[in-house]
Amino acid sequence: MIKPILFHTIYPHKTSKEWVVFVHGAGGSSAVWFRQIRAFQQQHNVLLLDLRGHGKSNQLVKSFVGSHYSFNKVSEDIIDVLDHNNIACAHFVGISLGTIIIRNIAEIAPTYVSSMVLGGAITRFNVRSNILVYLGNTFKHCLPYMWLYRLFAFIMMPKKRHKESRHLFVREAKRLCQKEFIRWFKLAMDVNPLMRYFKEKEIDIPILYIMGKEDHMFLEPVKEMVKRHKNSLLHTIHQCGHVCNVESPDVFNKHSLDFIAQQS
Repeated sequence: MIKPILFHTIYPHKTSKEWVVFVHGAGGSSAVWFRQIRAFQQQHNVLLLDLRGHGKSNQLVKSFVGSHYSFNKVSEDIIDVLDHNNIACAHFVGISLGTIIIRNIAEIAPTYVSSMVLGGAITRFNVRSNILVYLGNTFKHCLPYMWLYRLFAFIMMPKKRHKESRHLFVREAKRLCQKEFIRWFKLAMDVNPLMRYFKEKEIDIPILYIMGKEDHMFLEPVKEMVKRHKNSLLHTIHQCGHVCNVESPDVFNKHSLDFIAQQS
């Protein structure tokens, strides 16, 4: 049986041999990168993809029925896309839970990863995050998943200027079904043990973290990670929340492209 390939879109560059691969977060889709495409395709080949069950990859749900989701399996989906397009190595840009998937690819298949730009990065769940996970796990079978997702989006992005990010993620999450939401929610419960391992083991690949100063759930753990790892840098954006690529695209794009250029 042929393994299904995630839905993906390529924006080729006429001369560049460098690739940039974008990985969205849980409940989102490649649509969250609409403010990055033009800036990045001017300098690089660009690949956007929809994770299993998300966006236009939701048509592949039947292919994963009965499959236990793990970060390794979700990472292998992306590696299959790279192999399918003969991409041997790329710079990866991720947001939210997508940053964990990128870091996991760097762990299981480091030759594919030239550098990582991790926006709104999740490196550890704090007390608030753990309470949300507990509540979600308790009610995931009895409440409509969109109720839970709207609640999570509001708690993570509470300010008025985060409104566009909230609406974007809620809109994209509507493409998920209840069972798919539960699969991804169970995957999120594996974050802390995996990230404890990543915190202890620094990888020899350059990482730029880009975080909003108003990302009250995830900024402090990222600061702790950067202090420990010499290959990691952190840039924080004023008046910006969790989904920094949407809320402050110009700053996000500039620092990402500058960092990638330094590695190239």
